[in-house]
Amino acid sequence: MNPRDIRTVDQAKELIQSLKPSHIKVGIFDIDGILRGKYMSREKFLHALDKGFGFCDVVLGWDMRDQLYDNTQYTGWHSGYPDAPVRILPSSCRTMPLENNDLFFLAEFTHEAEKICPRGLLRRVLARAESMGLKALAGFEYEFFVFNESAESVREKGYQNLKAMAPAEFGYSIIRNSVHDSTYHNILNLTEAMDFPLEGLHEETGPGVLEAAITYDEALEAADKASLFKTFTKIAMQKENKMATFMARWNDELPGQSGHIHLSLTDLLGKALFHDAQQPAEMSELMQHFVAGQQALMPELLAMIAPTINSYRRLVPGFWAPTDASVGVDNRTCAIRIIPGDENSHRLEYRIGAADANPYIILAAVVASGLWGIENKAELRPMVKGNAYQHTFTDDLKLPETLGESAQRLKTSTMARDFFGDEFVDHFVATREWEVREHRKHISQWELDRYFEII
Repeated sequence: MNPRDIRTVDQAKELIQSLKPSHIKVGIFDIDGILRGKYMSREKFLHALDKGFGFCDVVLGWDMRDQLYDNTQYTGWHSGYPDAPVRILPSSCRTMPLENNDLFFLAEFTHEAEKICPRGLLRRVLARAESMGLKALAGFEYEFFVFNESAESVREKGYQNLKAMAPAEFGYSIIRNSVHDSTYHNILNLTEAMDFPLEGLHEETGPGVLEAAITYDEALEAADKASLFKTFTKIAMQKENKMATFMARWNDELPGQSGHIHLSLTDLLGKALFHDAQQPAEMSELMQHFVAGQQALMPELLAMIAPTINSYRRLVPGFWAPTDASVGVDNRTCAIRIIPGDENSHRLEYRIGAADANPYIILAAVVASGLWGIENKAELRPMVKGNAYQHTFTDDLKLPETLGESAQRLKTSTMARDFFGDEFVDHFVATREWEVREHRKHISQWELDRYFEII
């Protein structure tokens, strides 16, 4: 039986009994989109397929550096960090070519923890779409830097003077992807084997920058594949004695790294709903309302879209990242790019996203804001022609400039509480407020260079 054909618990059991692995790897994504997990014995895993299992809820109560939040209600010292119930997802079964084709399964939180589980969040948004007779399709694109470094060497160097896989800018270079073909094919083969295949992989403009376009899929599957792509690409590079980073922007002299999302809607039978040749820009009325909702709500949902301190280092003029909630037809200076096509290819590209966003959370924000636009028949603002950086926008379309400001906008968003639930909003905002406080504790190199001697 092909692991990717598994859909039920019984099929998963049949596969396990036939292969008789001693252990199976199980993983679950946390608030920051980091895959946490463990190996489980065959006997324990088979039992967990039926009953679920307990996973210490500290993974929802600490940050990406395993530092415990002191400001969250769901879990903490006050609750004793108990186990949270988790279910295994049979249809997520994959083999891991980097680990002798051992088996891997995704899991997700249930019961109270499901209210703040990133995958559970996206499922709720997609269920609301289904109740409206809609289905979302999505594809993620990621830019990421690759270095000839190790996890030890980057720390020894203080993340300075790192040696990129390739020198200088050379976008779409055939020379580069031929010279480094072993790395390219390692990634391509991995993504095929683990079923998050790429539509394209190429050299971006920047030293050692690659761009990968993950094949379009239904929204939940698309988020699964994007999350797994980021994790296992990092693993593949480290096994080559290289390092990949999906930071929004790692160097103040280089552009940031995007995490664009291509998205369209169909009805529940699969009929595409975004194209209408009789409408402006061939956008159906439904698409116009959907995009208008995304545009209107982008400023108050930005913390879900740009979730780290570093995210805002990318959102500056001239670095291929938008600074306002702008919309334009085939315009890459805009936050939302309308991509003209036929009935089945007409879509939008959500360009505000960076590579550091949690795929489940950002996609939930992207889809939910569009659904809100449909529900409220939101009106699209005049679309931008030319350079959006030089366009004058009204204040309500200007994006927050810091994570702290974004978190406060999300905290007071009635739309977010309606679509995502108070539990998720309160927990997620608290984690972003924690991130801001952690940042404030540290003195940057810029501050030392600027103030140490002179001030």
